[in-house]
Amino acid sequence: MKIYDLHCDVLYKLAKAESPISFTDSSLLQANKERLEAGKVVLQLFAVFVSEGFPKEQQFMEAVRQIEFFHTEIVGKHDDIVAIYKWEQLETLQEGQIGAVLSLEGLDMIDRDIEKLKLLLSHGVKLVGLTWNGANAVADGAAGESGTGLTSFGEEVVTLLNEQNIIIDVSHLSEKSFWDVLPKAKWLMASHSNARAICDSNRNLTDQQLKGLIERDSPIHIVYYPQFINNSEKYVDMSDLVRHVDHIASLGGEHLIGLGSDFDGISEFVTGLEDASKTQSLVRHLLKDYTTEQVQGFTSRNFGRFAAEISKEE
Repeated sequence: MKIYDLHCDVLYKLAKAESPISFTDSSLLQANKERLEAGKVVLQLFAVFVSEGFPKEQQFMEAVRQIEFFHTEIVGKHDDIVAIYKWEQLETLQEGQIGAVLSLEGLDMIDRDIEKLKLLLSHGVKLVGLTWNGANAVADGAAGESGTGLTSFGEEVVTLLNEQNIIIDVSHLSEKSFWDVLPKAKWLMASHSNARAICDSNRNLTDQQLKGLIERDSPIHIVYYPQFINNSEKYVDMSDLVRHVDHIASLGGEHLIGLGSDFDGISEFVTGLEDASKTQSLVRHLLKDYTTEQVQGFTSRNFGRFAAEISKEE
């Protein structure tokens, strides 16, 4: 069953490596090309992420460097990996091809400069998270609740993203930022978040937030990081992960559920789901409780419908 994965941190790993590593087959990458192929991942979003500890004056150029890795190491060296610049390209991918999409995980690197954001977007970015966990000039993050929420500069950012039909990712926003963004964003989703009712983490979404996304017909993609799945047990299996699917579905969001692995951004794993090659094991587990049609929705079709709606306006 084909897989659309809305979040990985391969670019961050490639950029921070002390010596070059190969996207093709390096065992250091949980979502290398060989593992994506083995897991039948046919759409992968690659996040540009500049860590908070990176020197502020160098953050923008680090983001540019990661984008360069995307074009040279991910797409440039592999004829069967296709850079997706318009969502309609999903419909034209051939057997054996993988669609690759750029995203931004946090906007610390632009500070208060909208021109820097425009430059990053010009490289084909299709999804933008306004923050990582901390607060920045745009908004508060999930671990940086100052009460400010979306700033006036953040509103300018949202306007630009709306004009360019870029998806706004709410996964790392604080609750106030989330509610500030919800009515203002043209297209929005959670690329890698779980249900807080099942696992009490500030990175997960409350039932009210989930219902807000459901009312907007916005995708909700579950994340594989154990600390966002079951924070009361050291051992986390696929049944624990599927409980989040069950909960979101129970709120009326079955038609919006998708996958956002966070591979290469995590160092703890669901048992049996340690890298992208194991993704079909999750599919088989989902098929125990859901029909083939429902699981196809989770793995690709739900997001595919959302992307098709955006493509009408691109």
